Amino acid sequence: MLELRNICYDVDVENEKKEILKNVSLTIDEHFVAITGPNGGGKSTLAKMIAGIIQPTSGQILLDGEDITNLNITERARKGISFAFQQPVHFKGLTVKDLISIAAGKTMSVNDICNILSEVGLCARDYIDREINASLSGGELKRIEIAMILARGTKMSIFDEPEAGIDLWSFNSLIKVFEKMRDEIHGTILIISHQEKILNIADKIIVIANGEIEKIGTREEVLPTLLYTSRSCQTLADKQ
Repeated sequence: MLELRNICYDVDVENEKKEILKNVSLTIDEHFVAITGPNGGGKSTLAKMIAGIIQPTSGQILLDGEDITNLNITERARKGISFAFQQPVHFKGLTVKDLISIAAGKTMSVNDICNILSEVGLCARDYIDREINASLSGGELKRIEIAMILARGTKMSIFDEPEAGIDLWSFNSLIKVFEKMRDEIHGTILIISHQEKILNIADKIIVIANGEIEKIGTREEVLPTLLYTSRSCQTLADKQ
């Protein structure tokens, strides 16, 4: 279980303090959680703070009751938190097989790696010896990154806008992967996303706007209000 207590995050912009997150408090213990909201609302900042990439200005973060507020990203990874960036990193000279073994923290058999690749919809024969470079598409890199997280088997897996930079076909394939993860993975999946298809498979939806939590609830409670607001804004824009 992850608990955030009165999390604030400020930055200096032209010698003036700008509040990015304002007294954010929430508990995440569901299996599949989505964070959504308008651009610039603080979603990605919150995800990076949970992962330890940035530190809060004030407040407290607890994982299974342990205070991890002052731990960095490496220390939090050891505690069981994984983070997938919007744009997966390229690792020149490393193959898919190497990368998954490194993520697992142990030498893995070819059979084990093949099983993980098949979990994310990749044919092991075509990918296991591929180098992680520009020859791989955005969708392929996203799936490989998910395979790395599966290999780690962490308590909390965070994905920051996994739909970014990939085509519609790849995105639809990723939805199937996330649905399978939701049903099979142990631990919590936390996804930052605007996409209705992702929000529609979440156990809990958290809406963040202007650095504050605007709404929290199940998808049945939150998603209809989001869709109504989105369609109302679109209708107004069309009339103008």
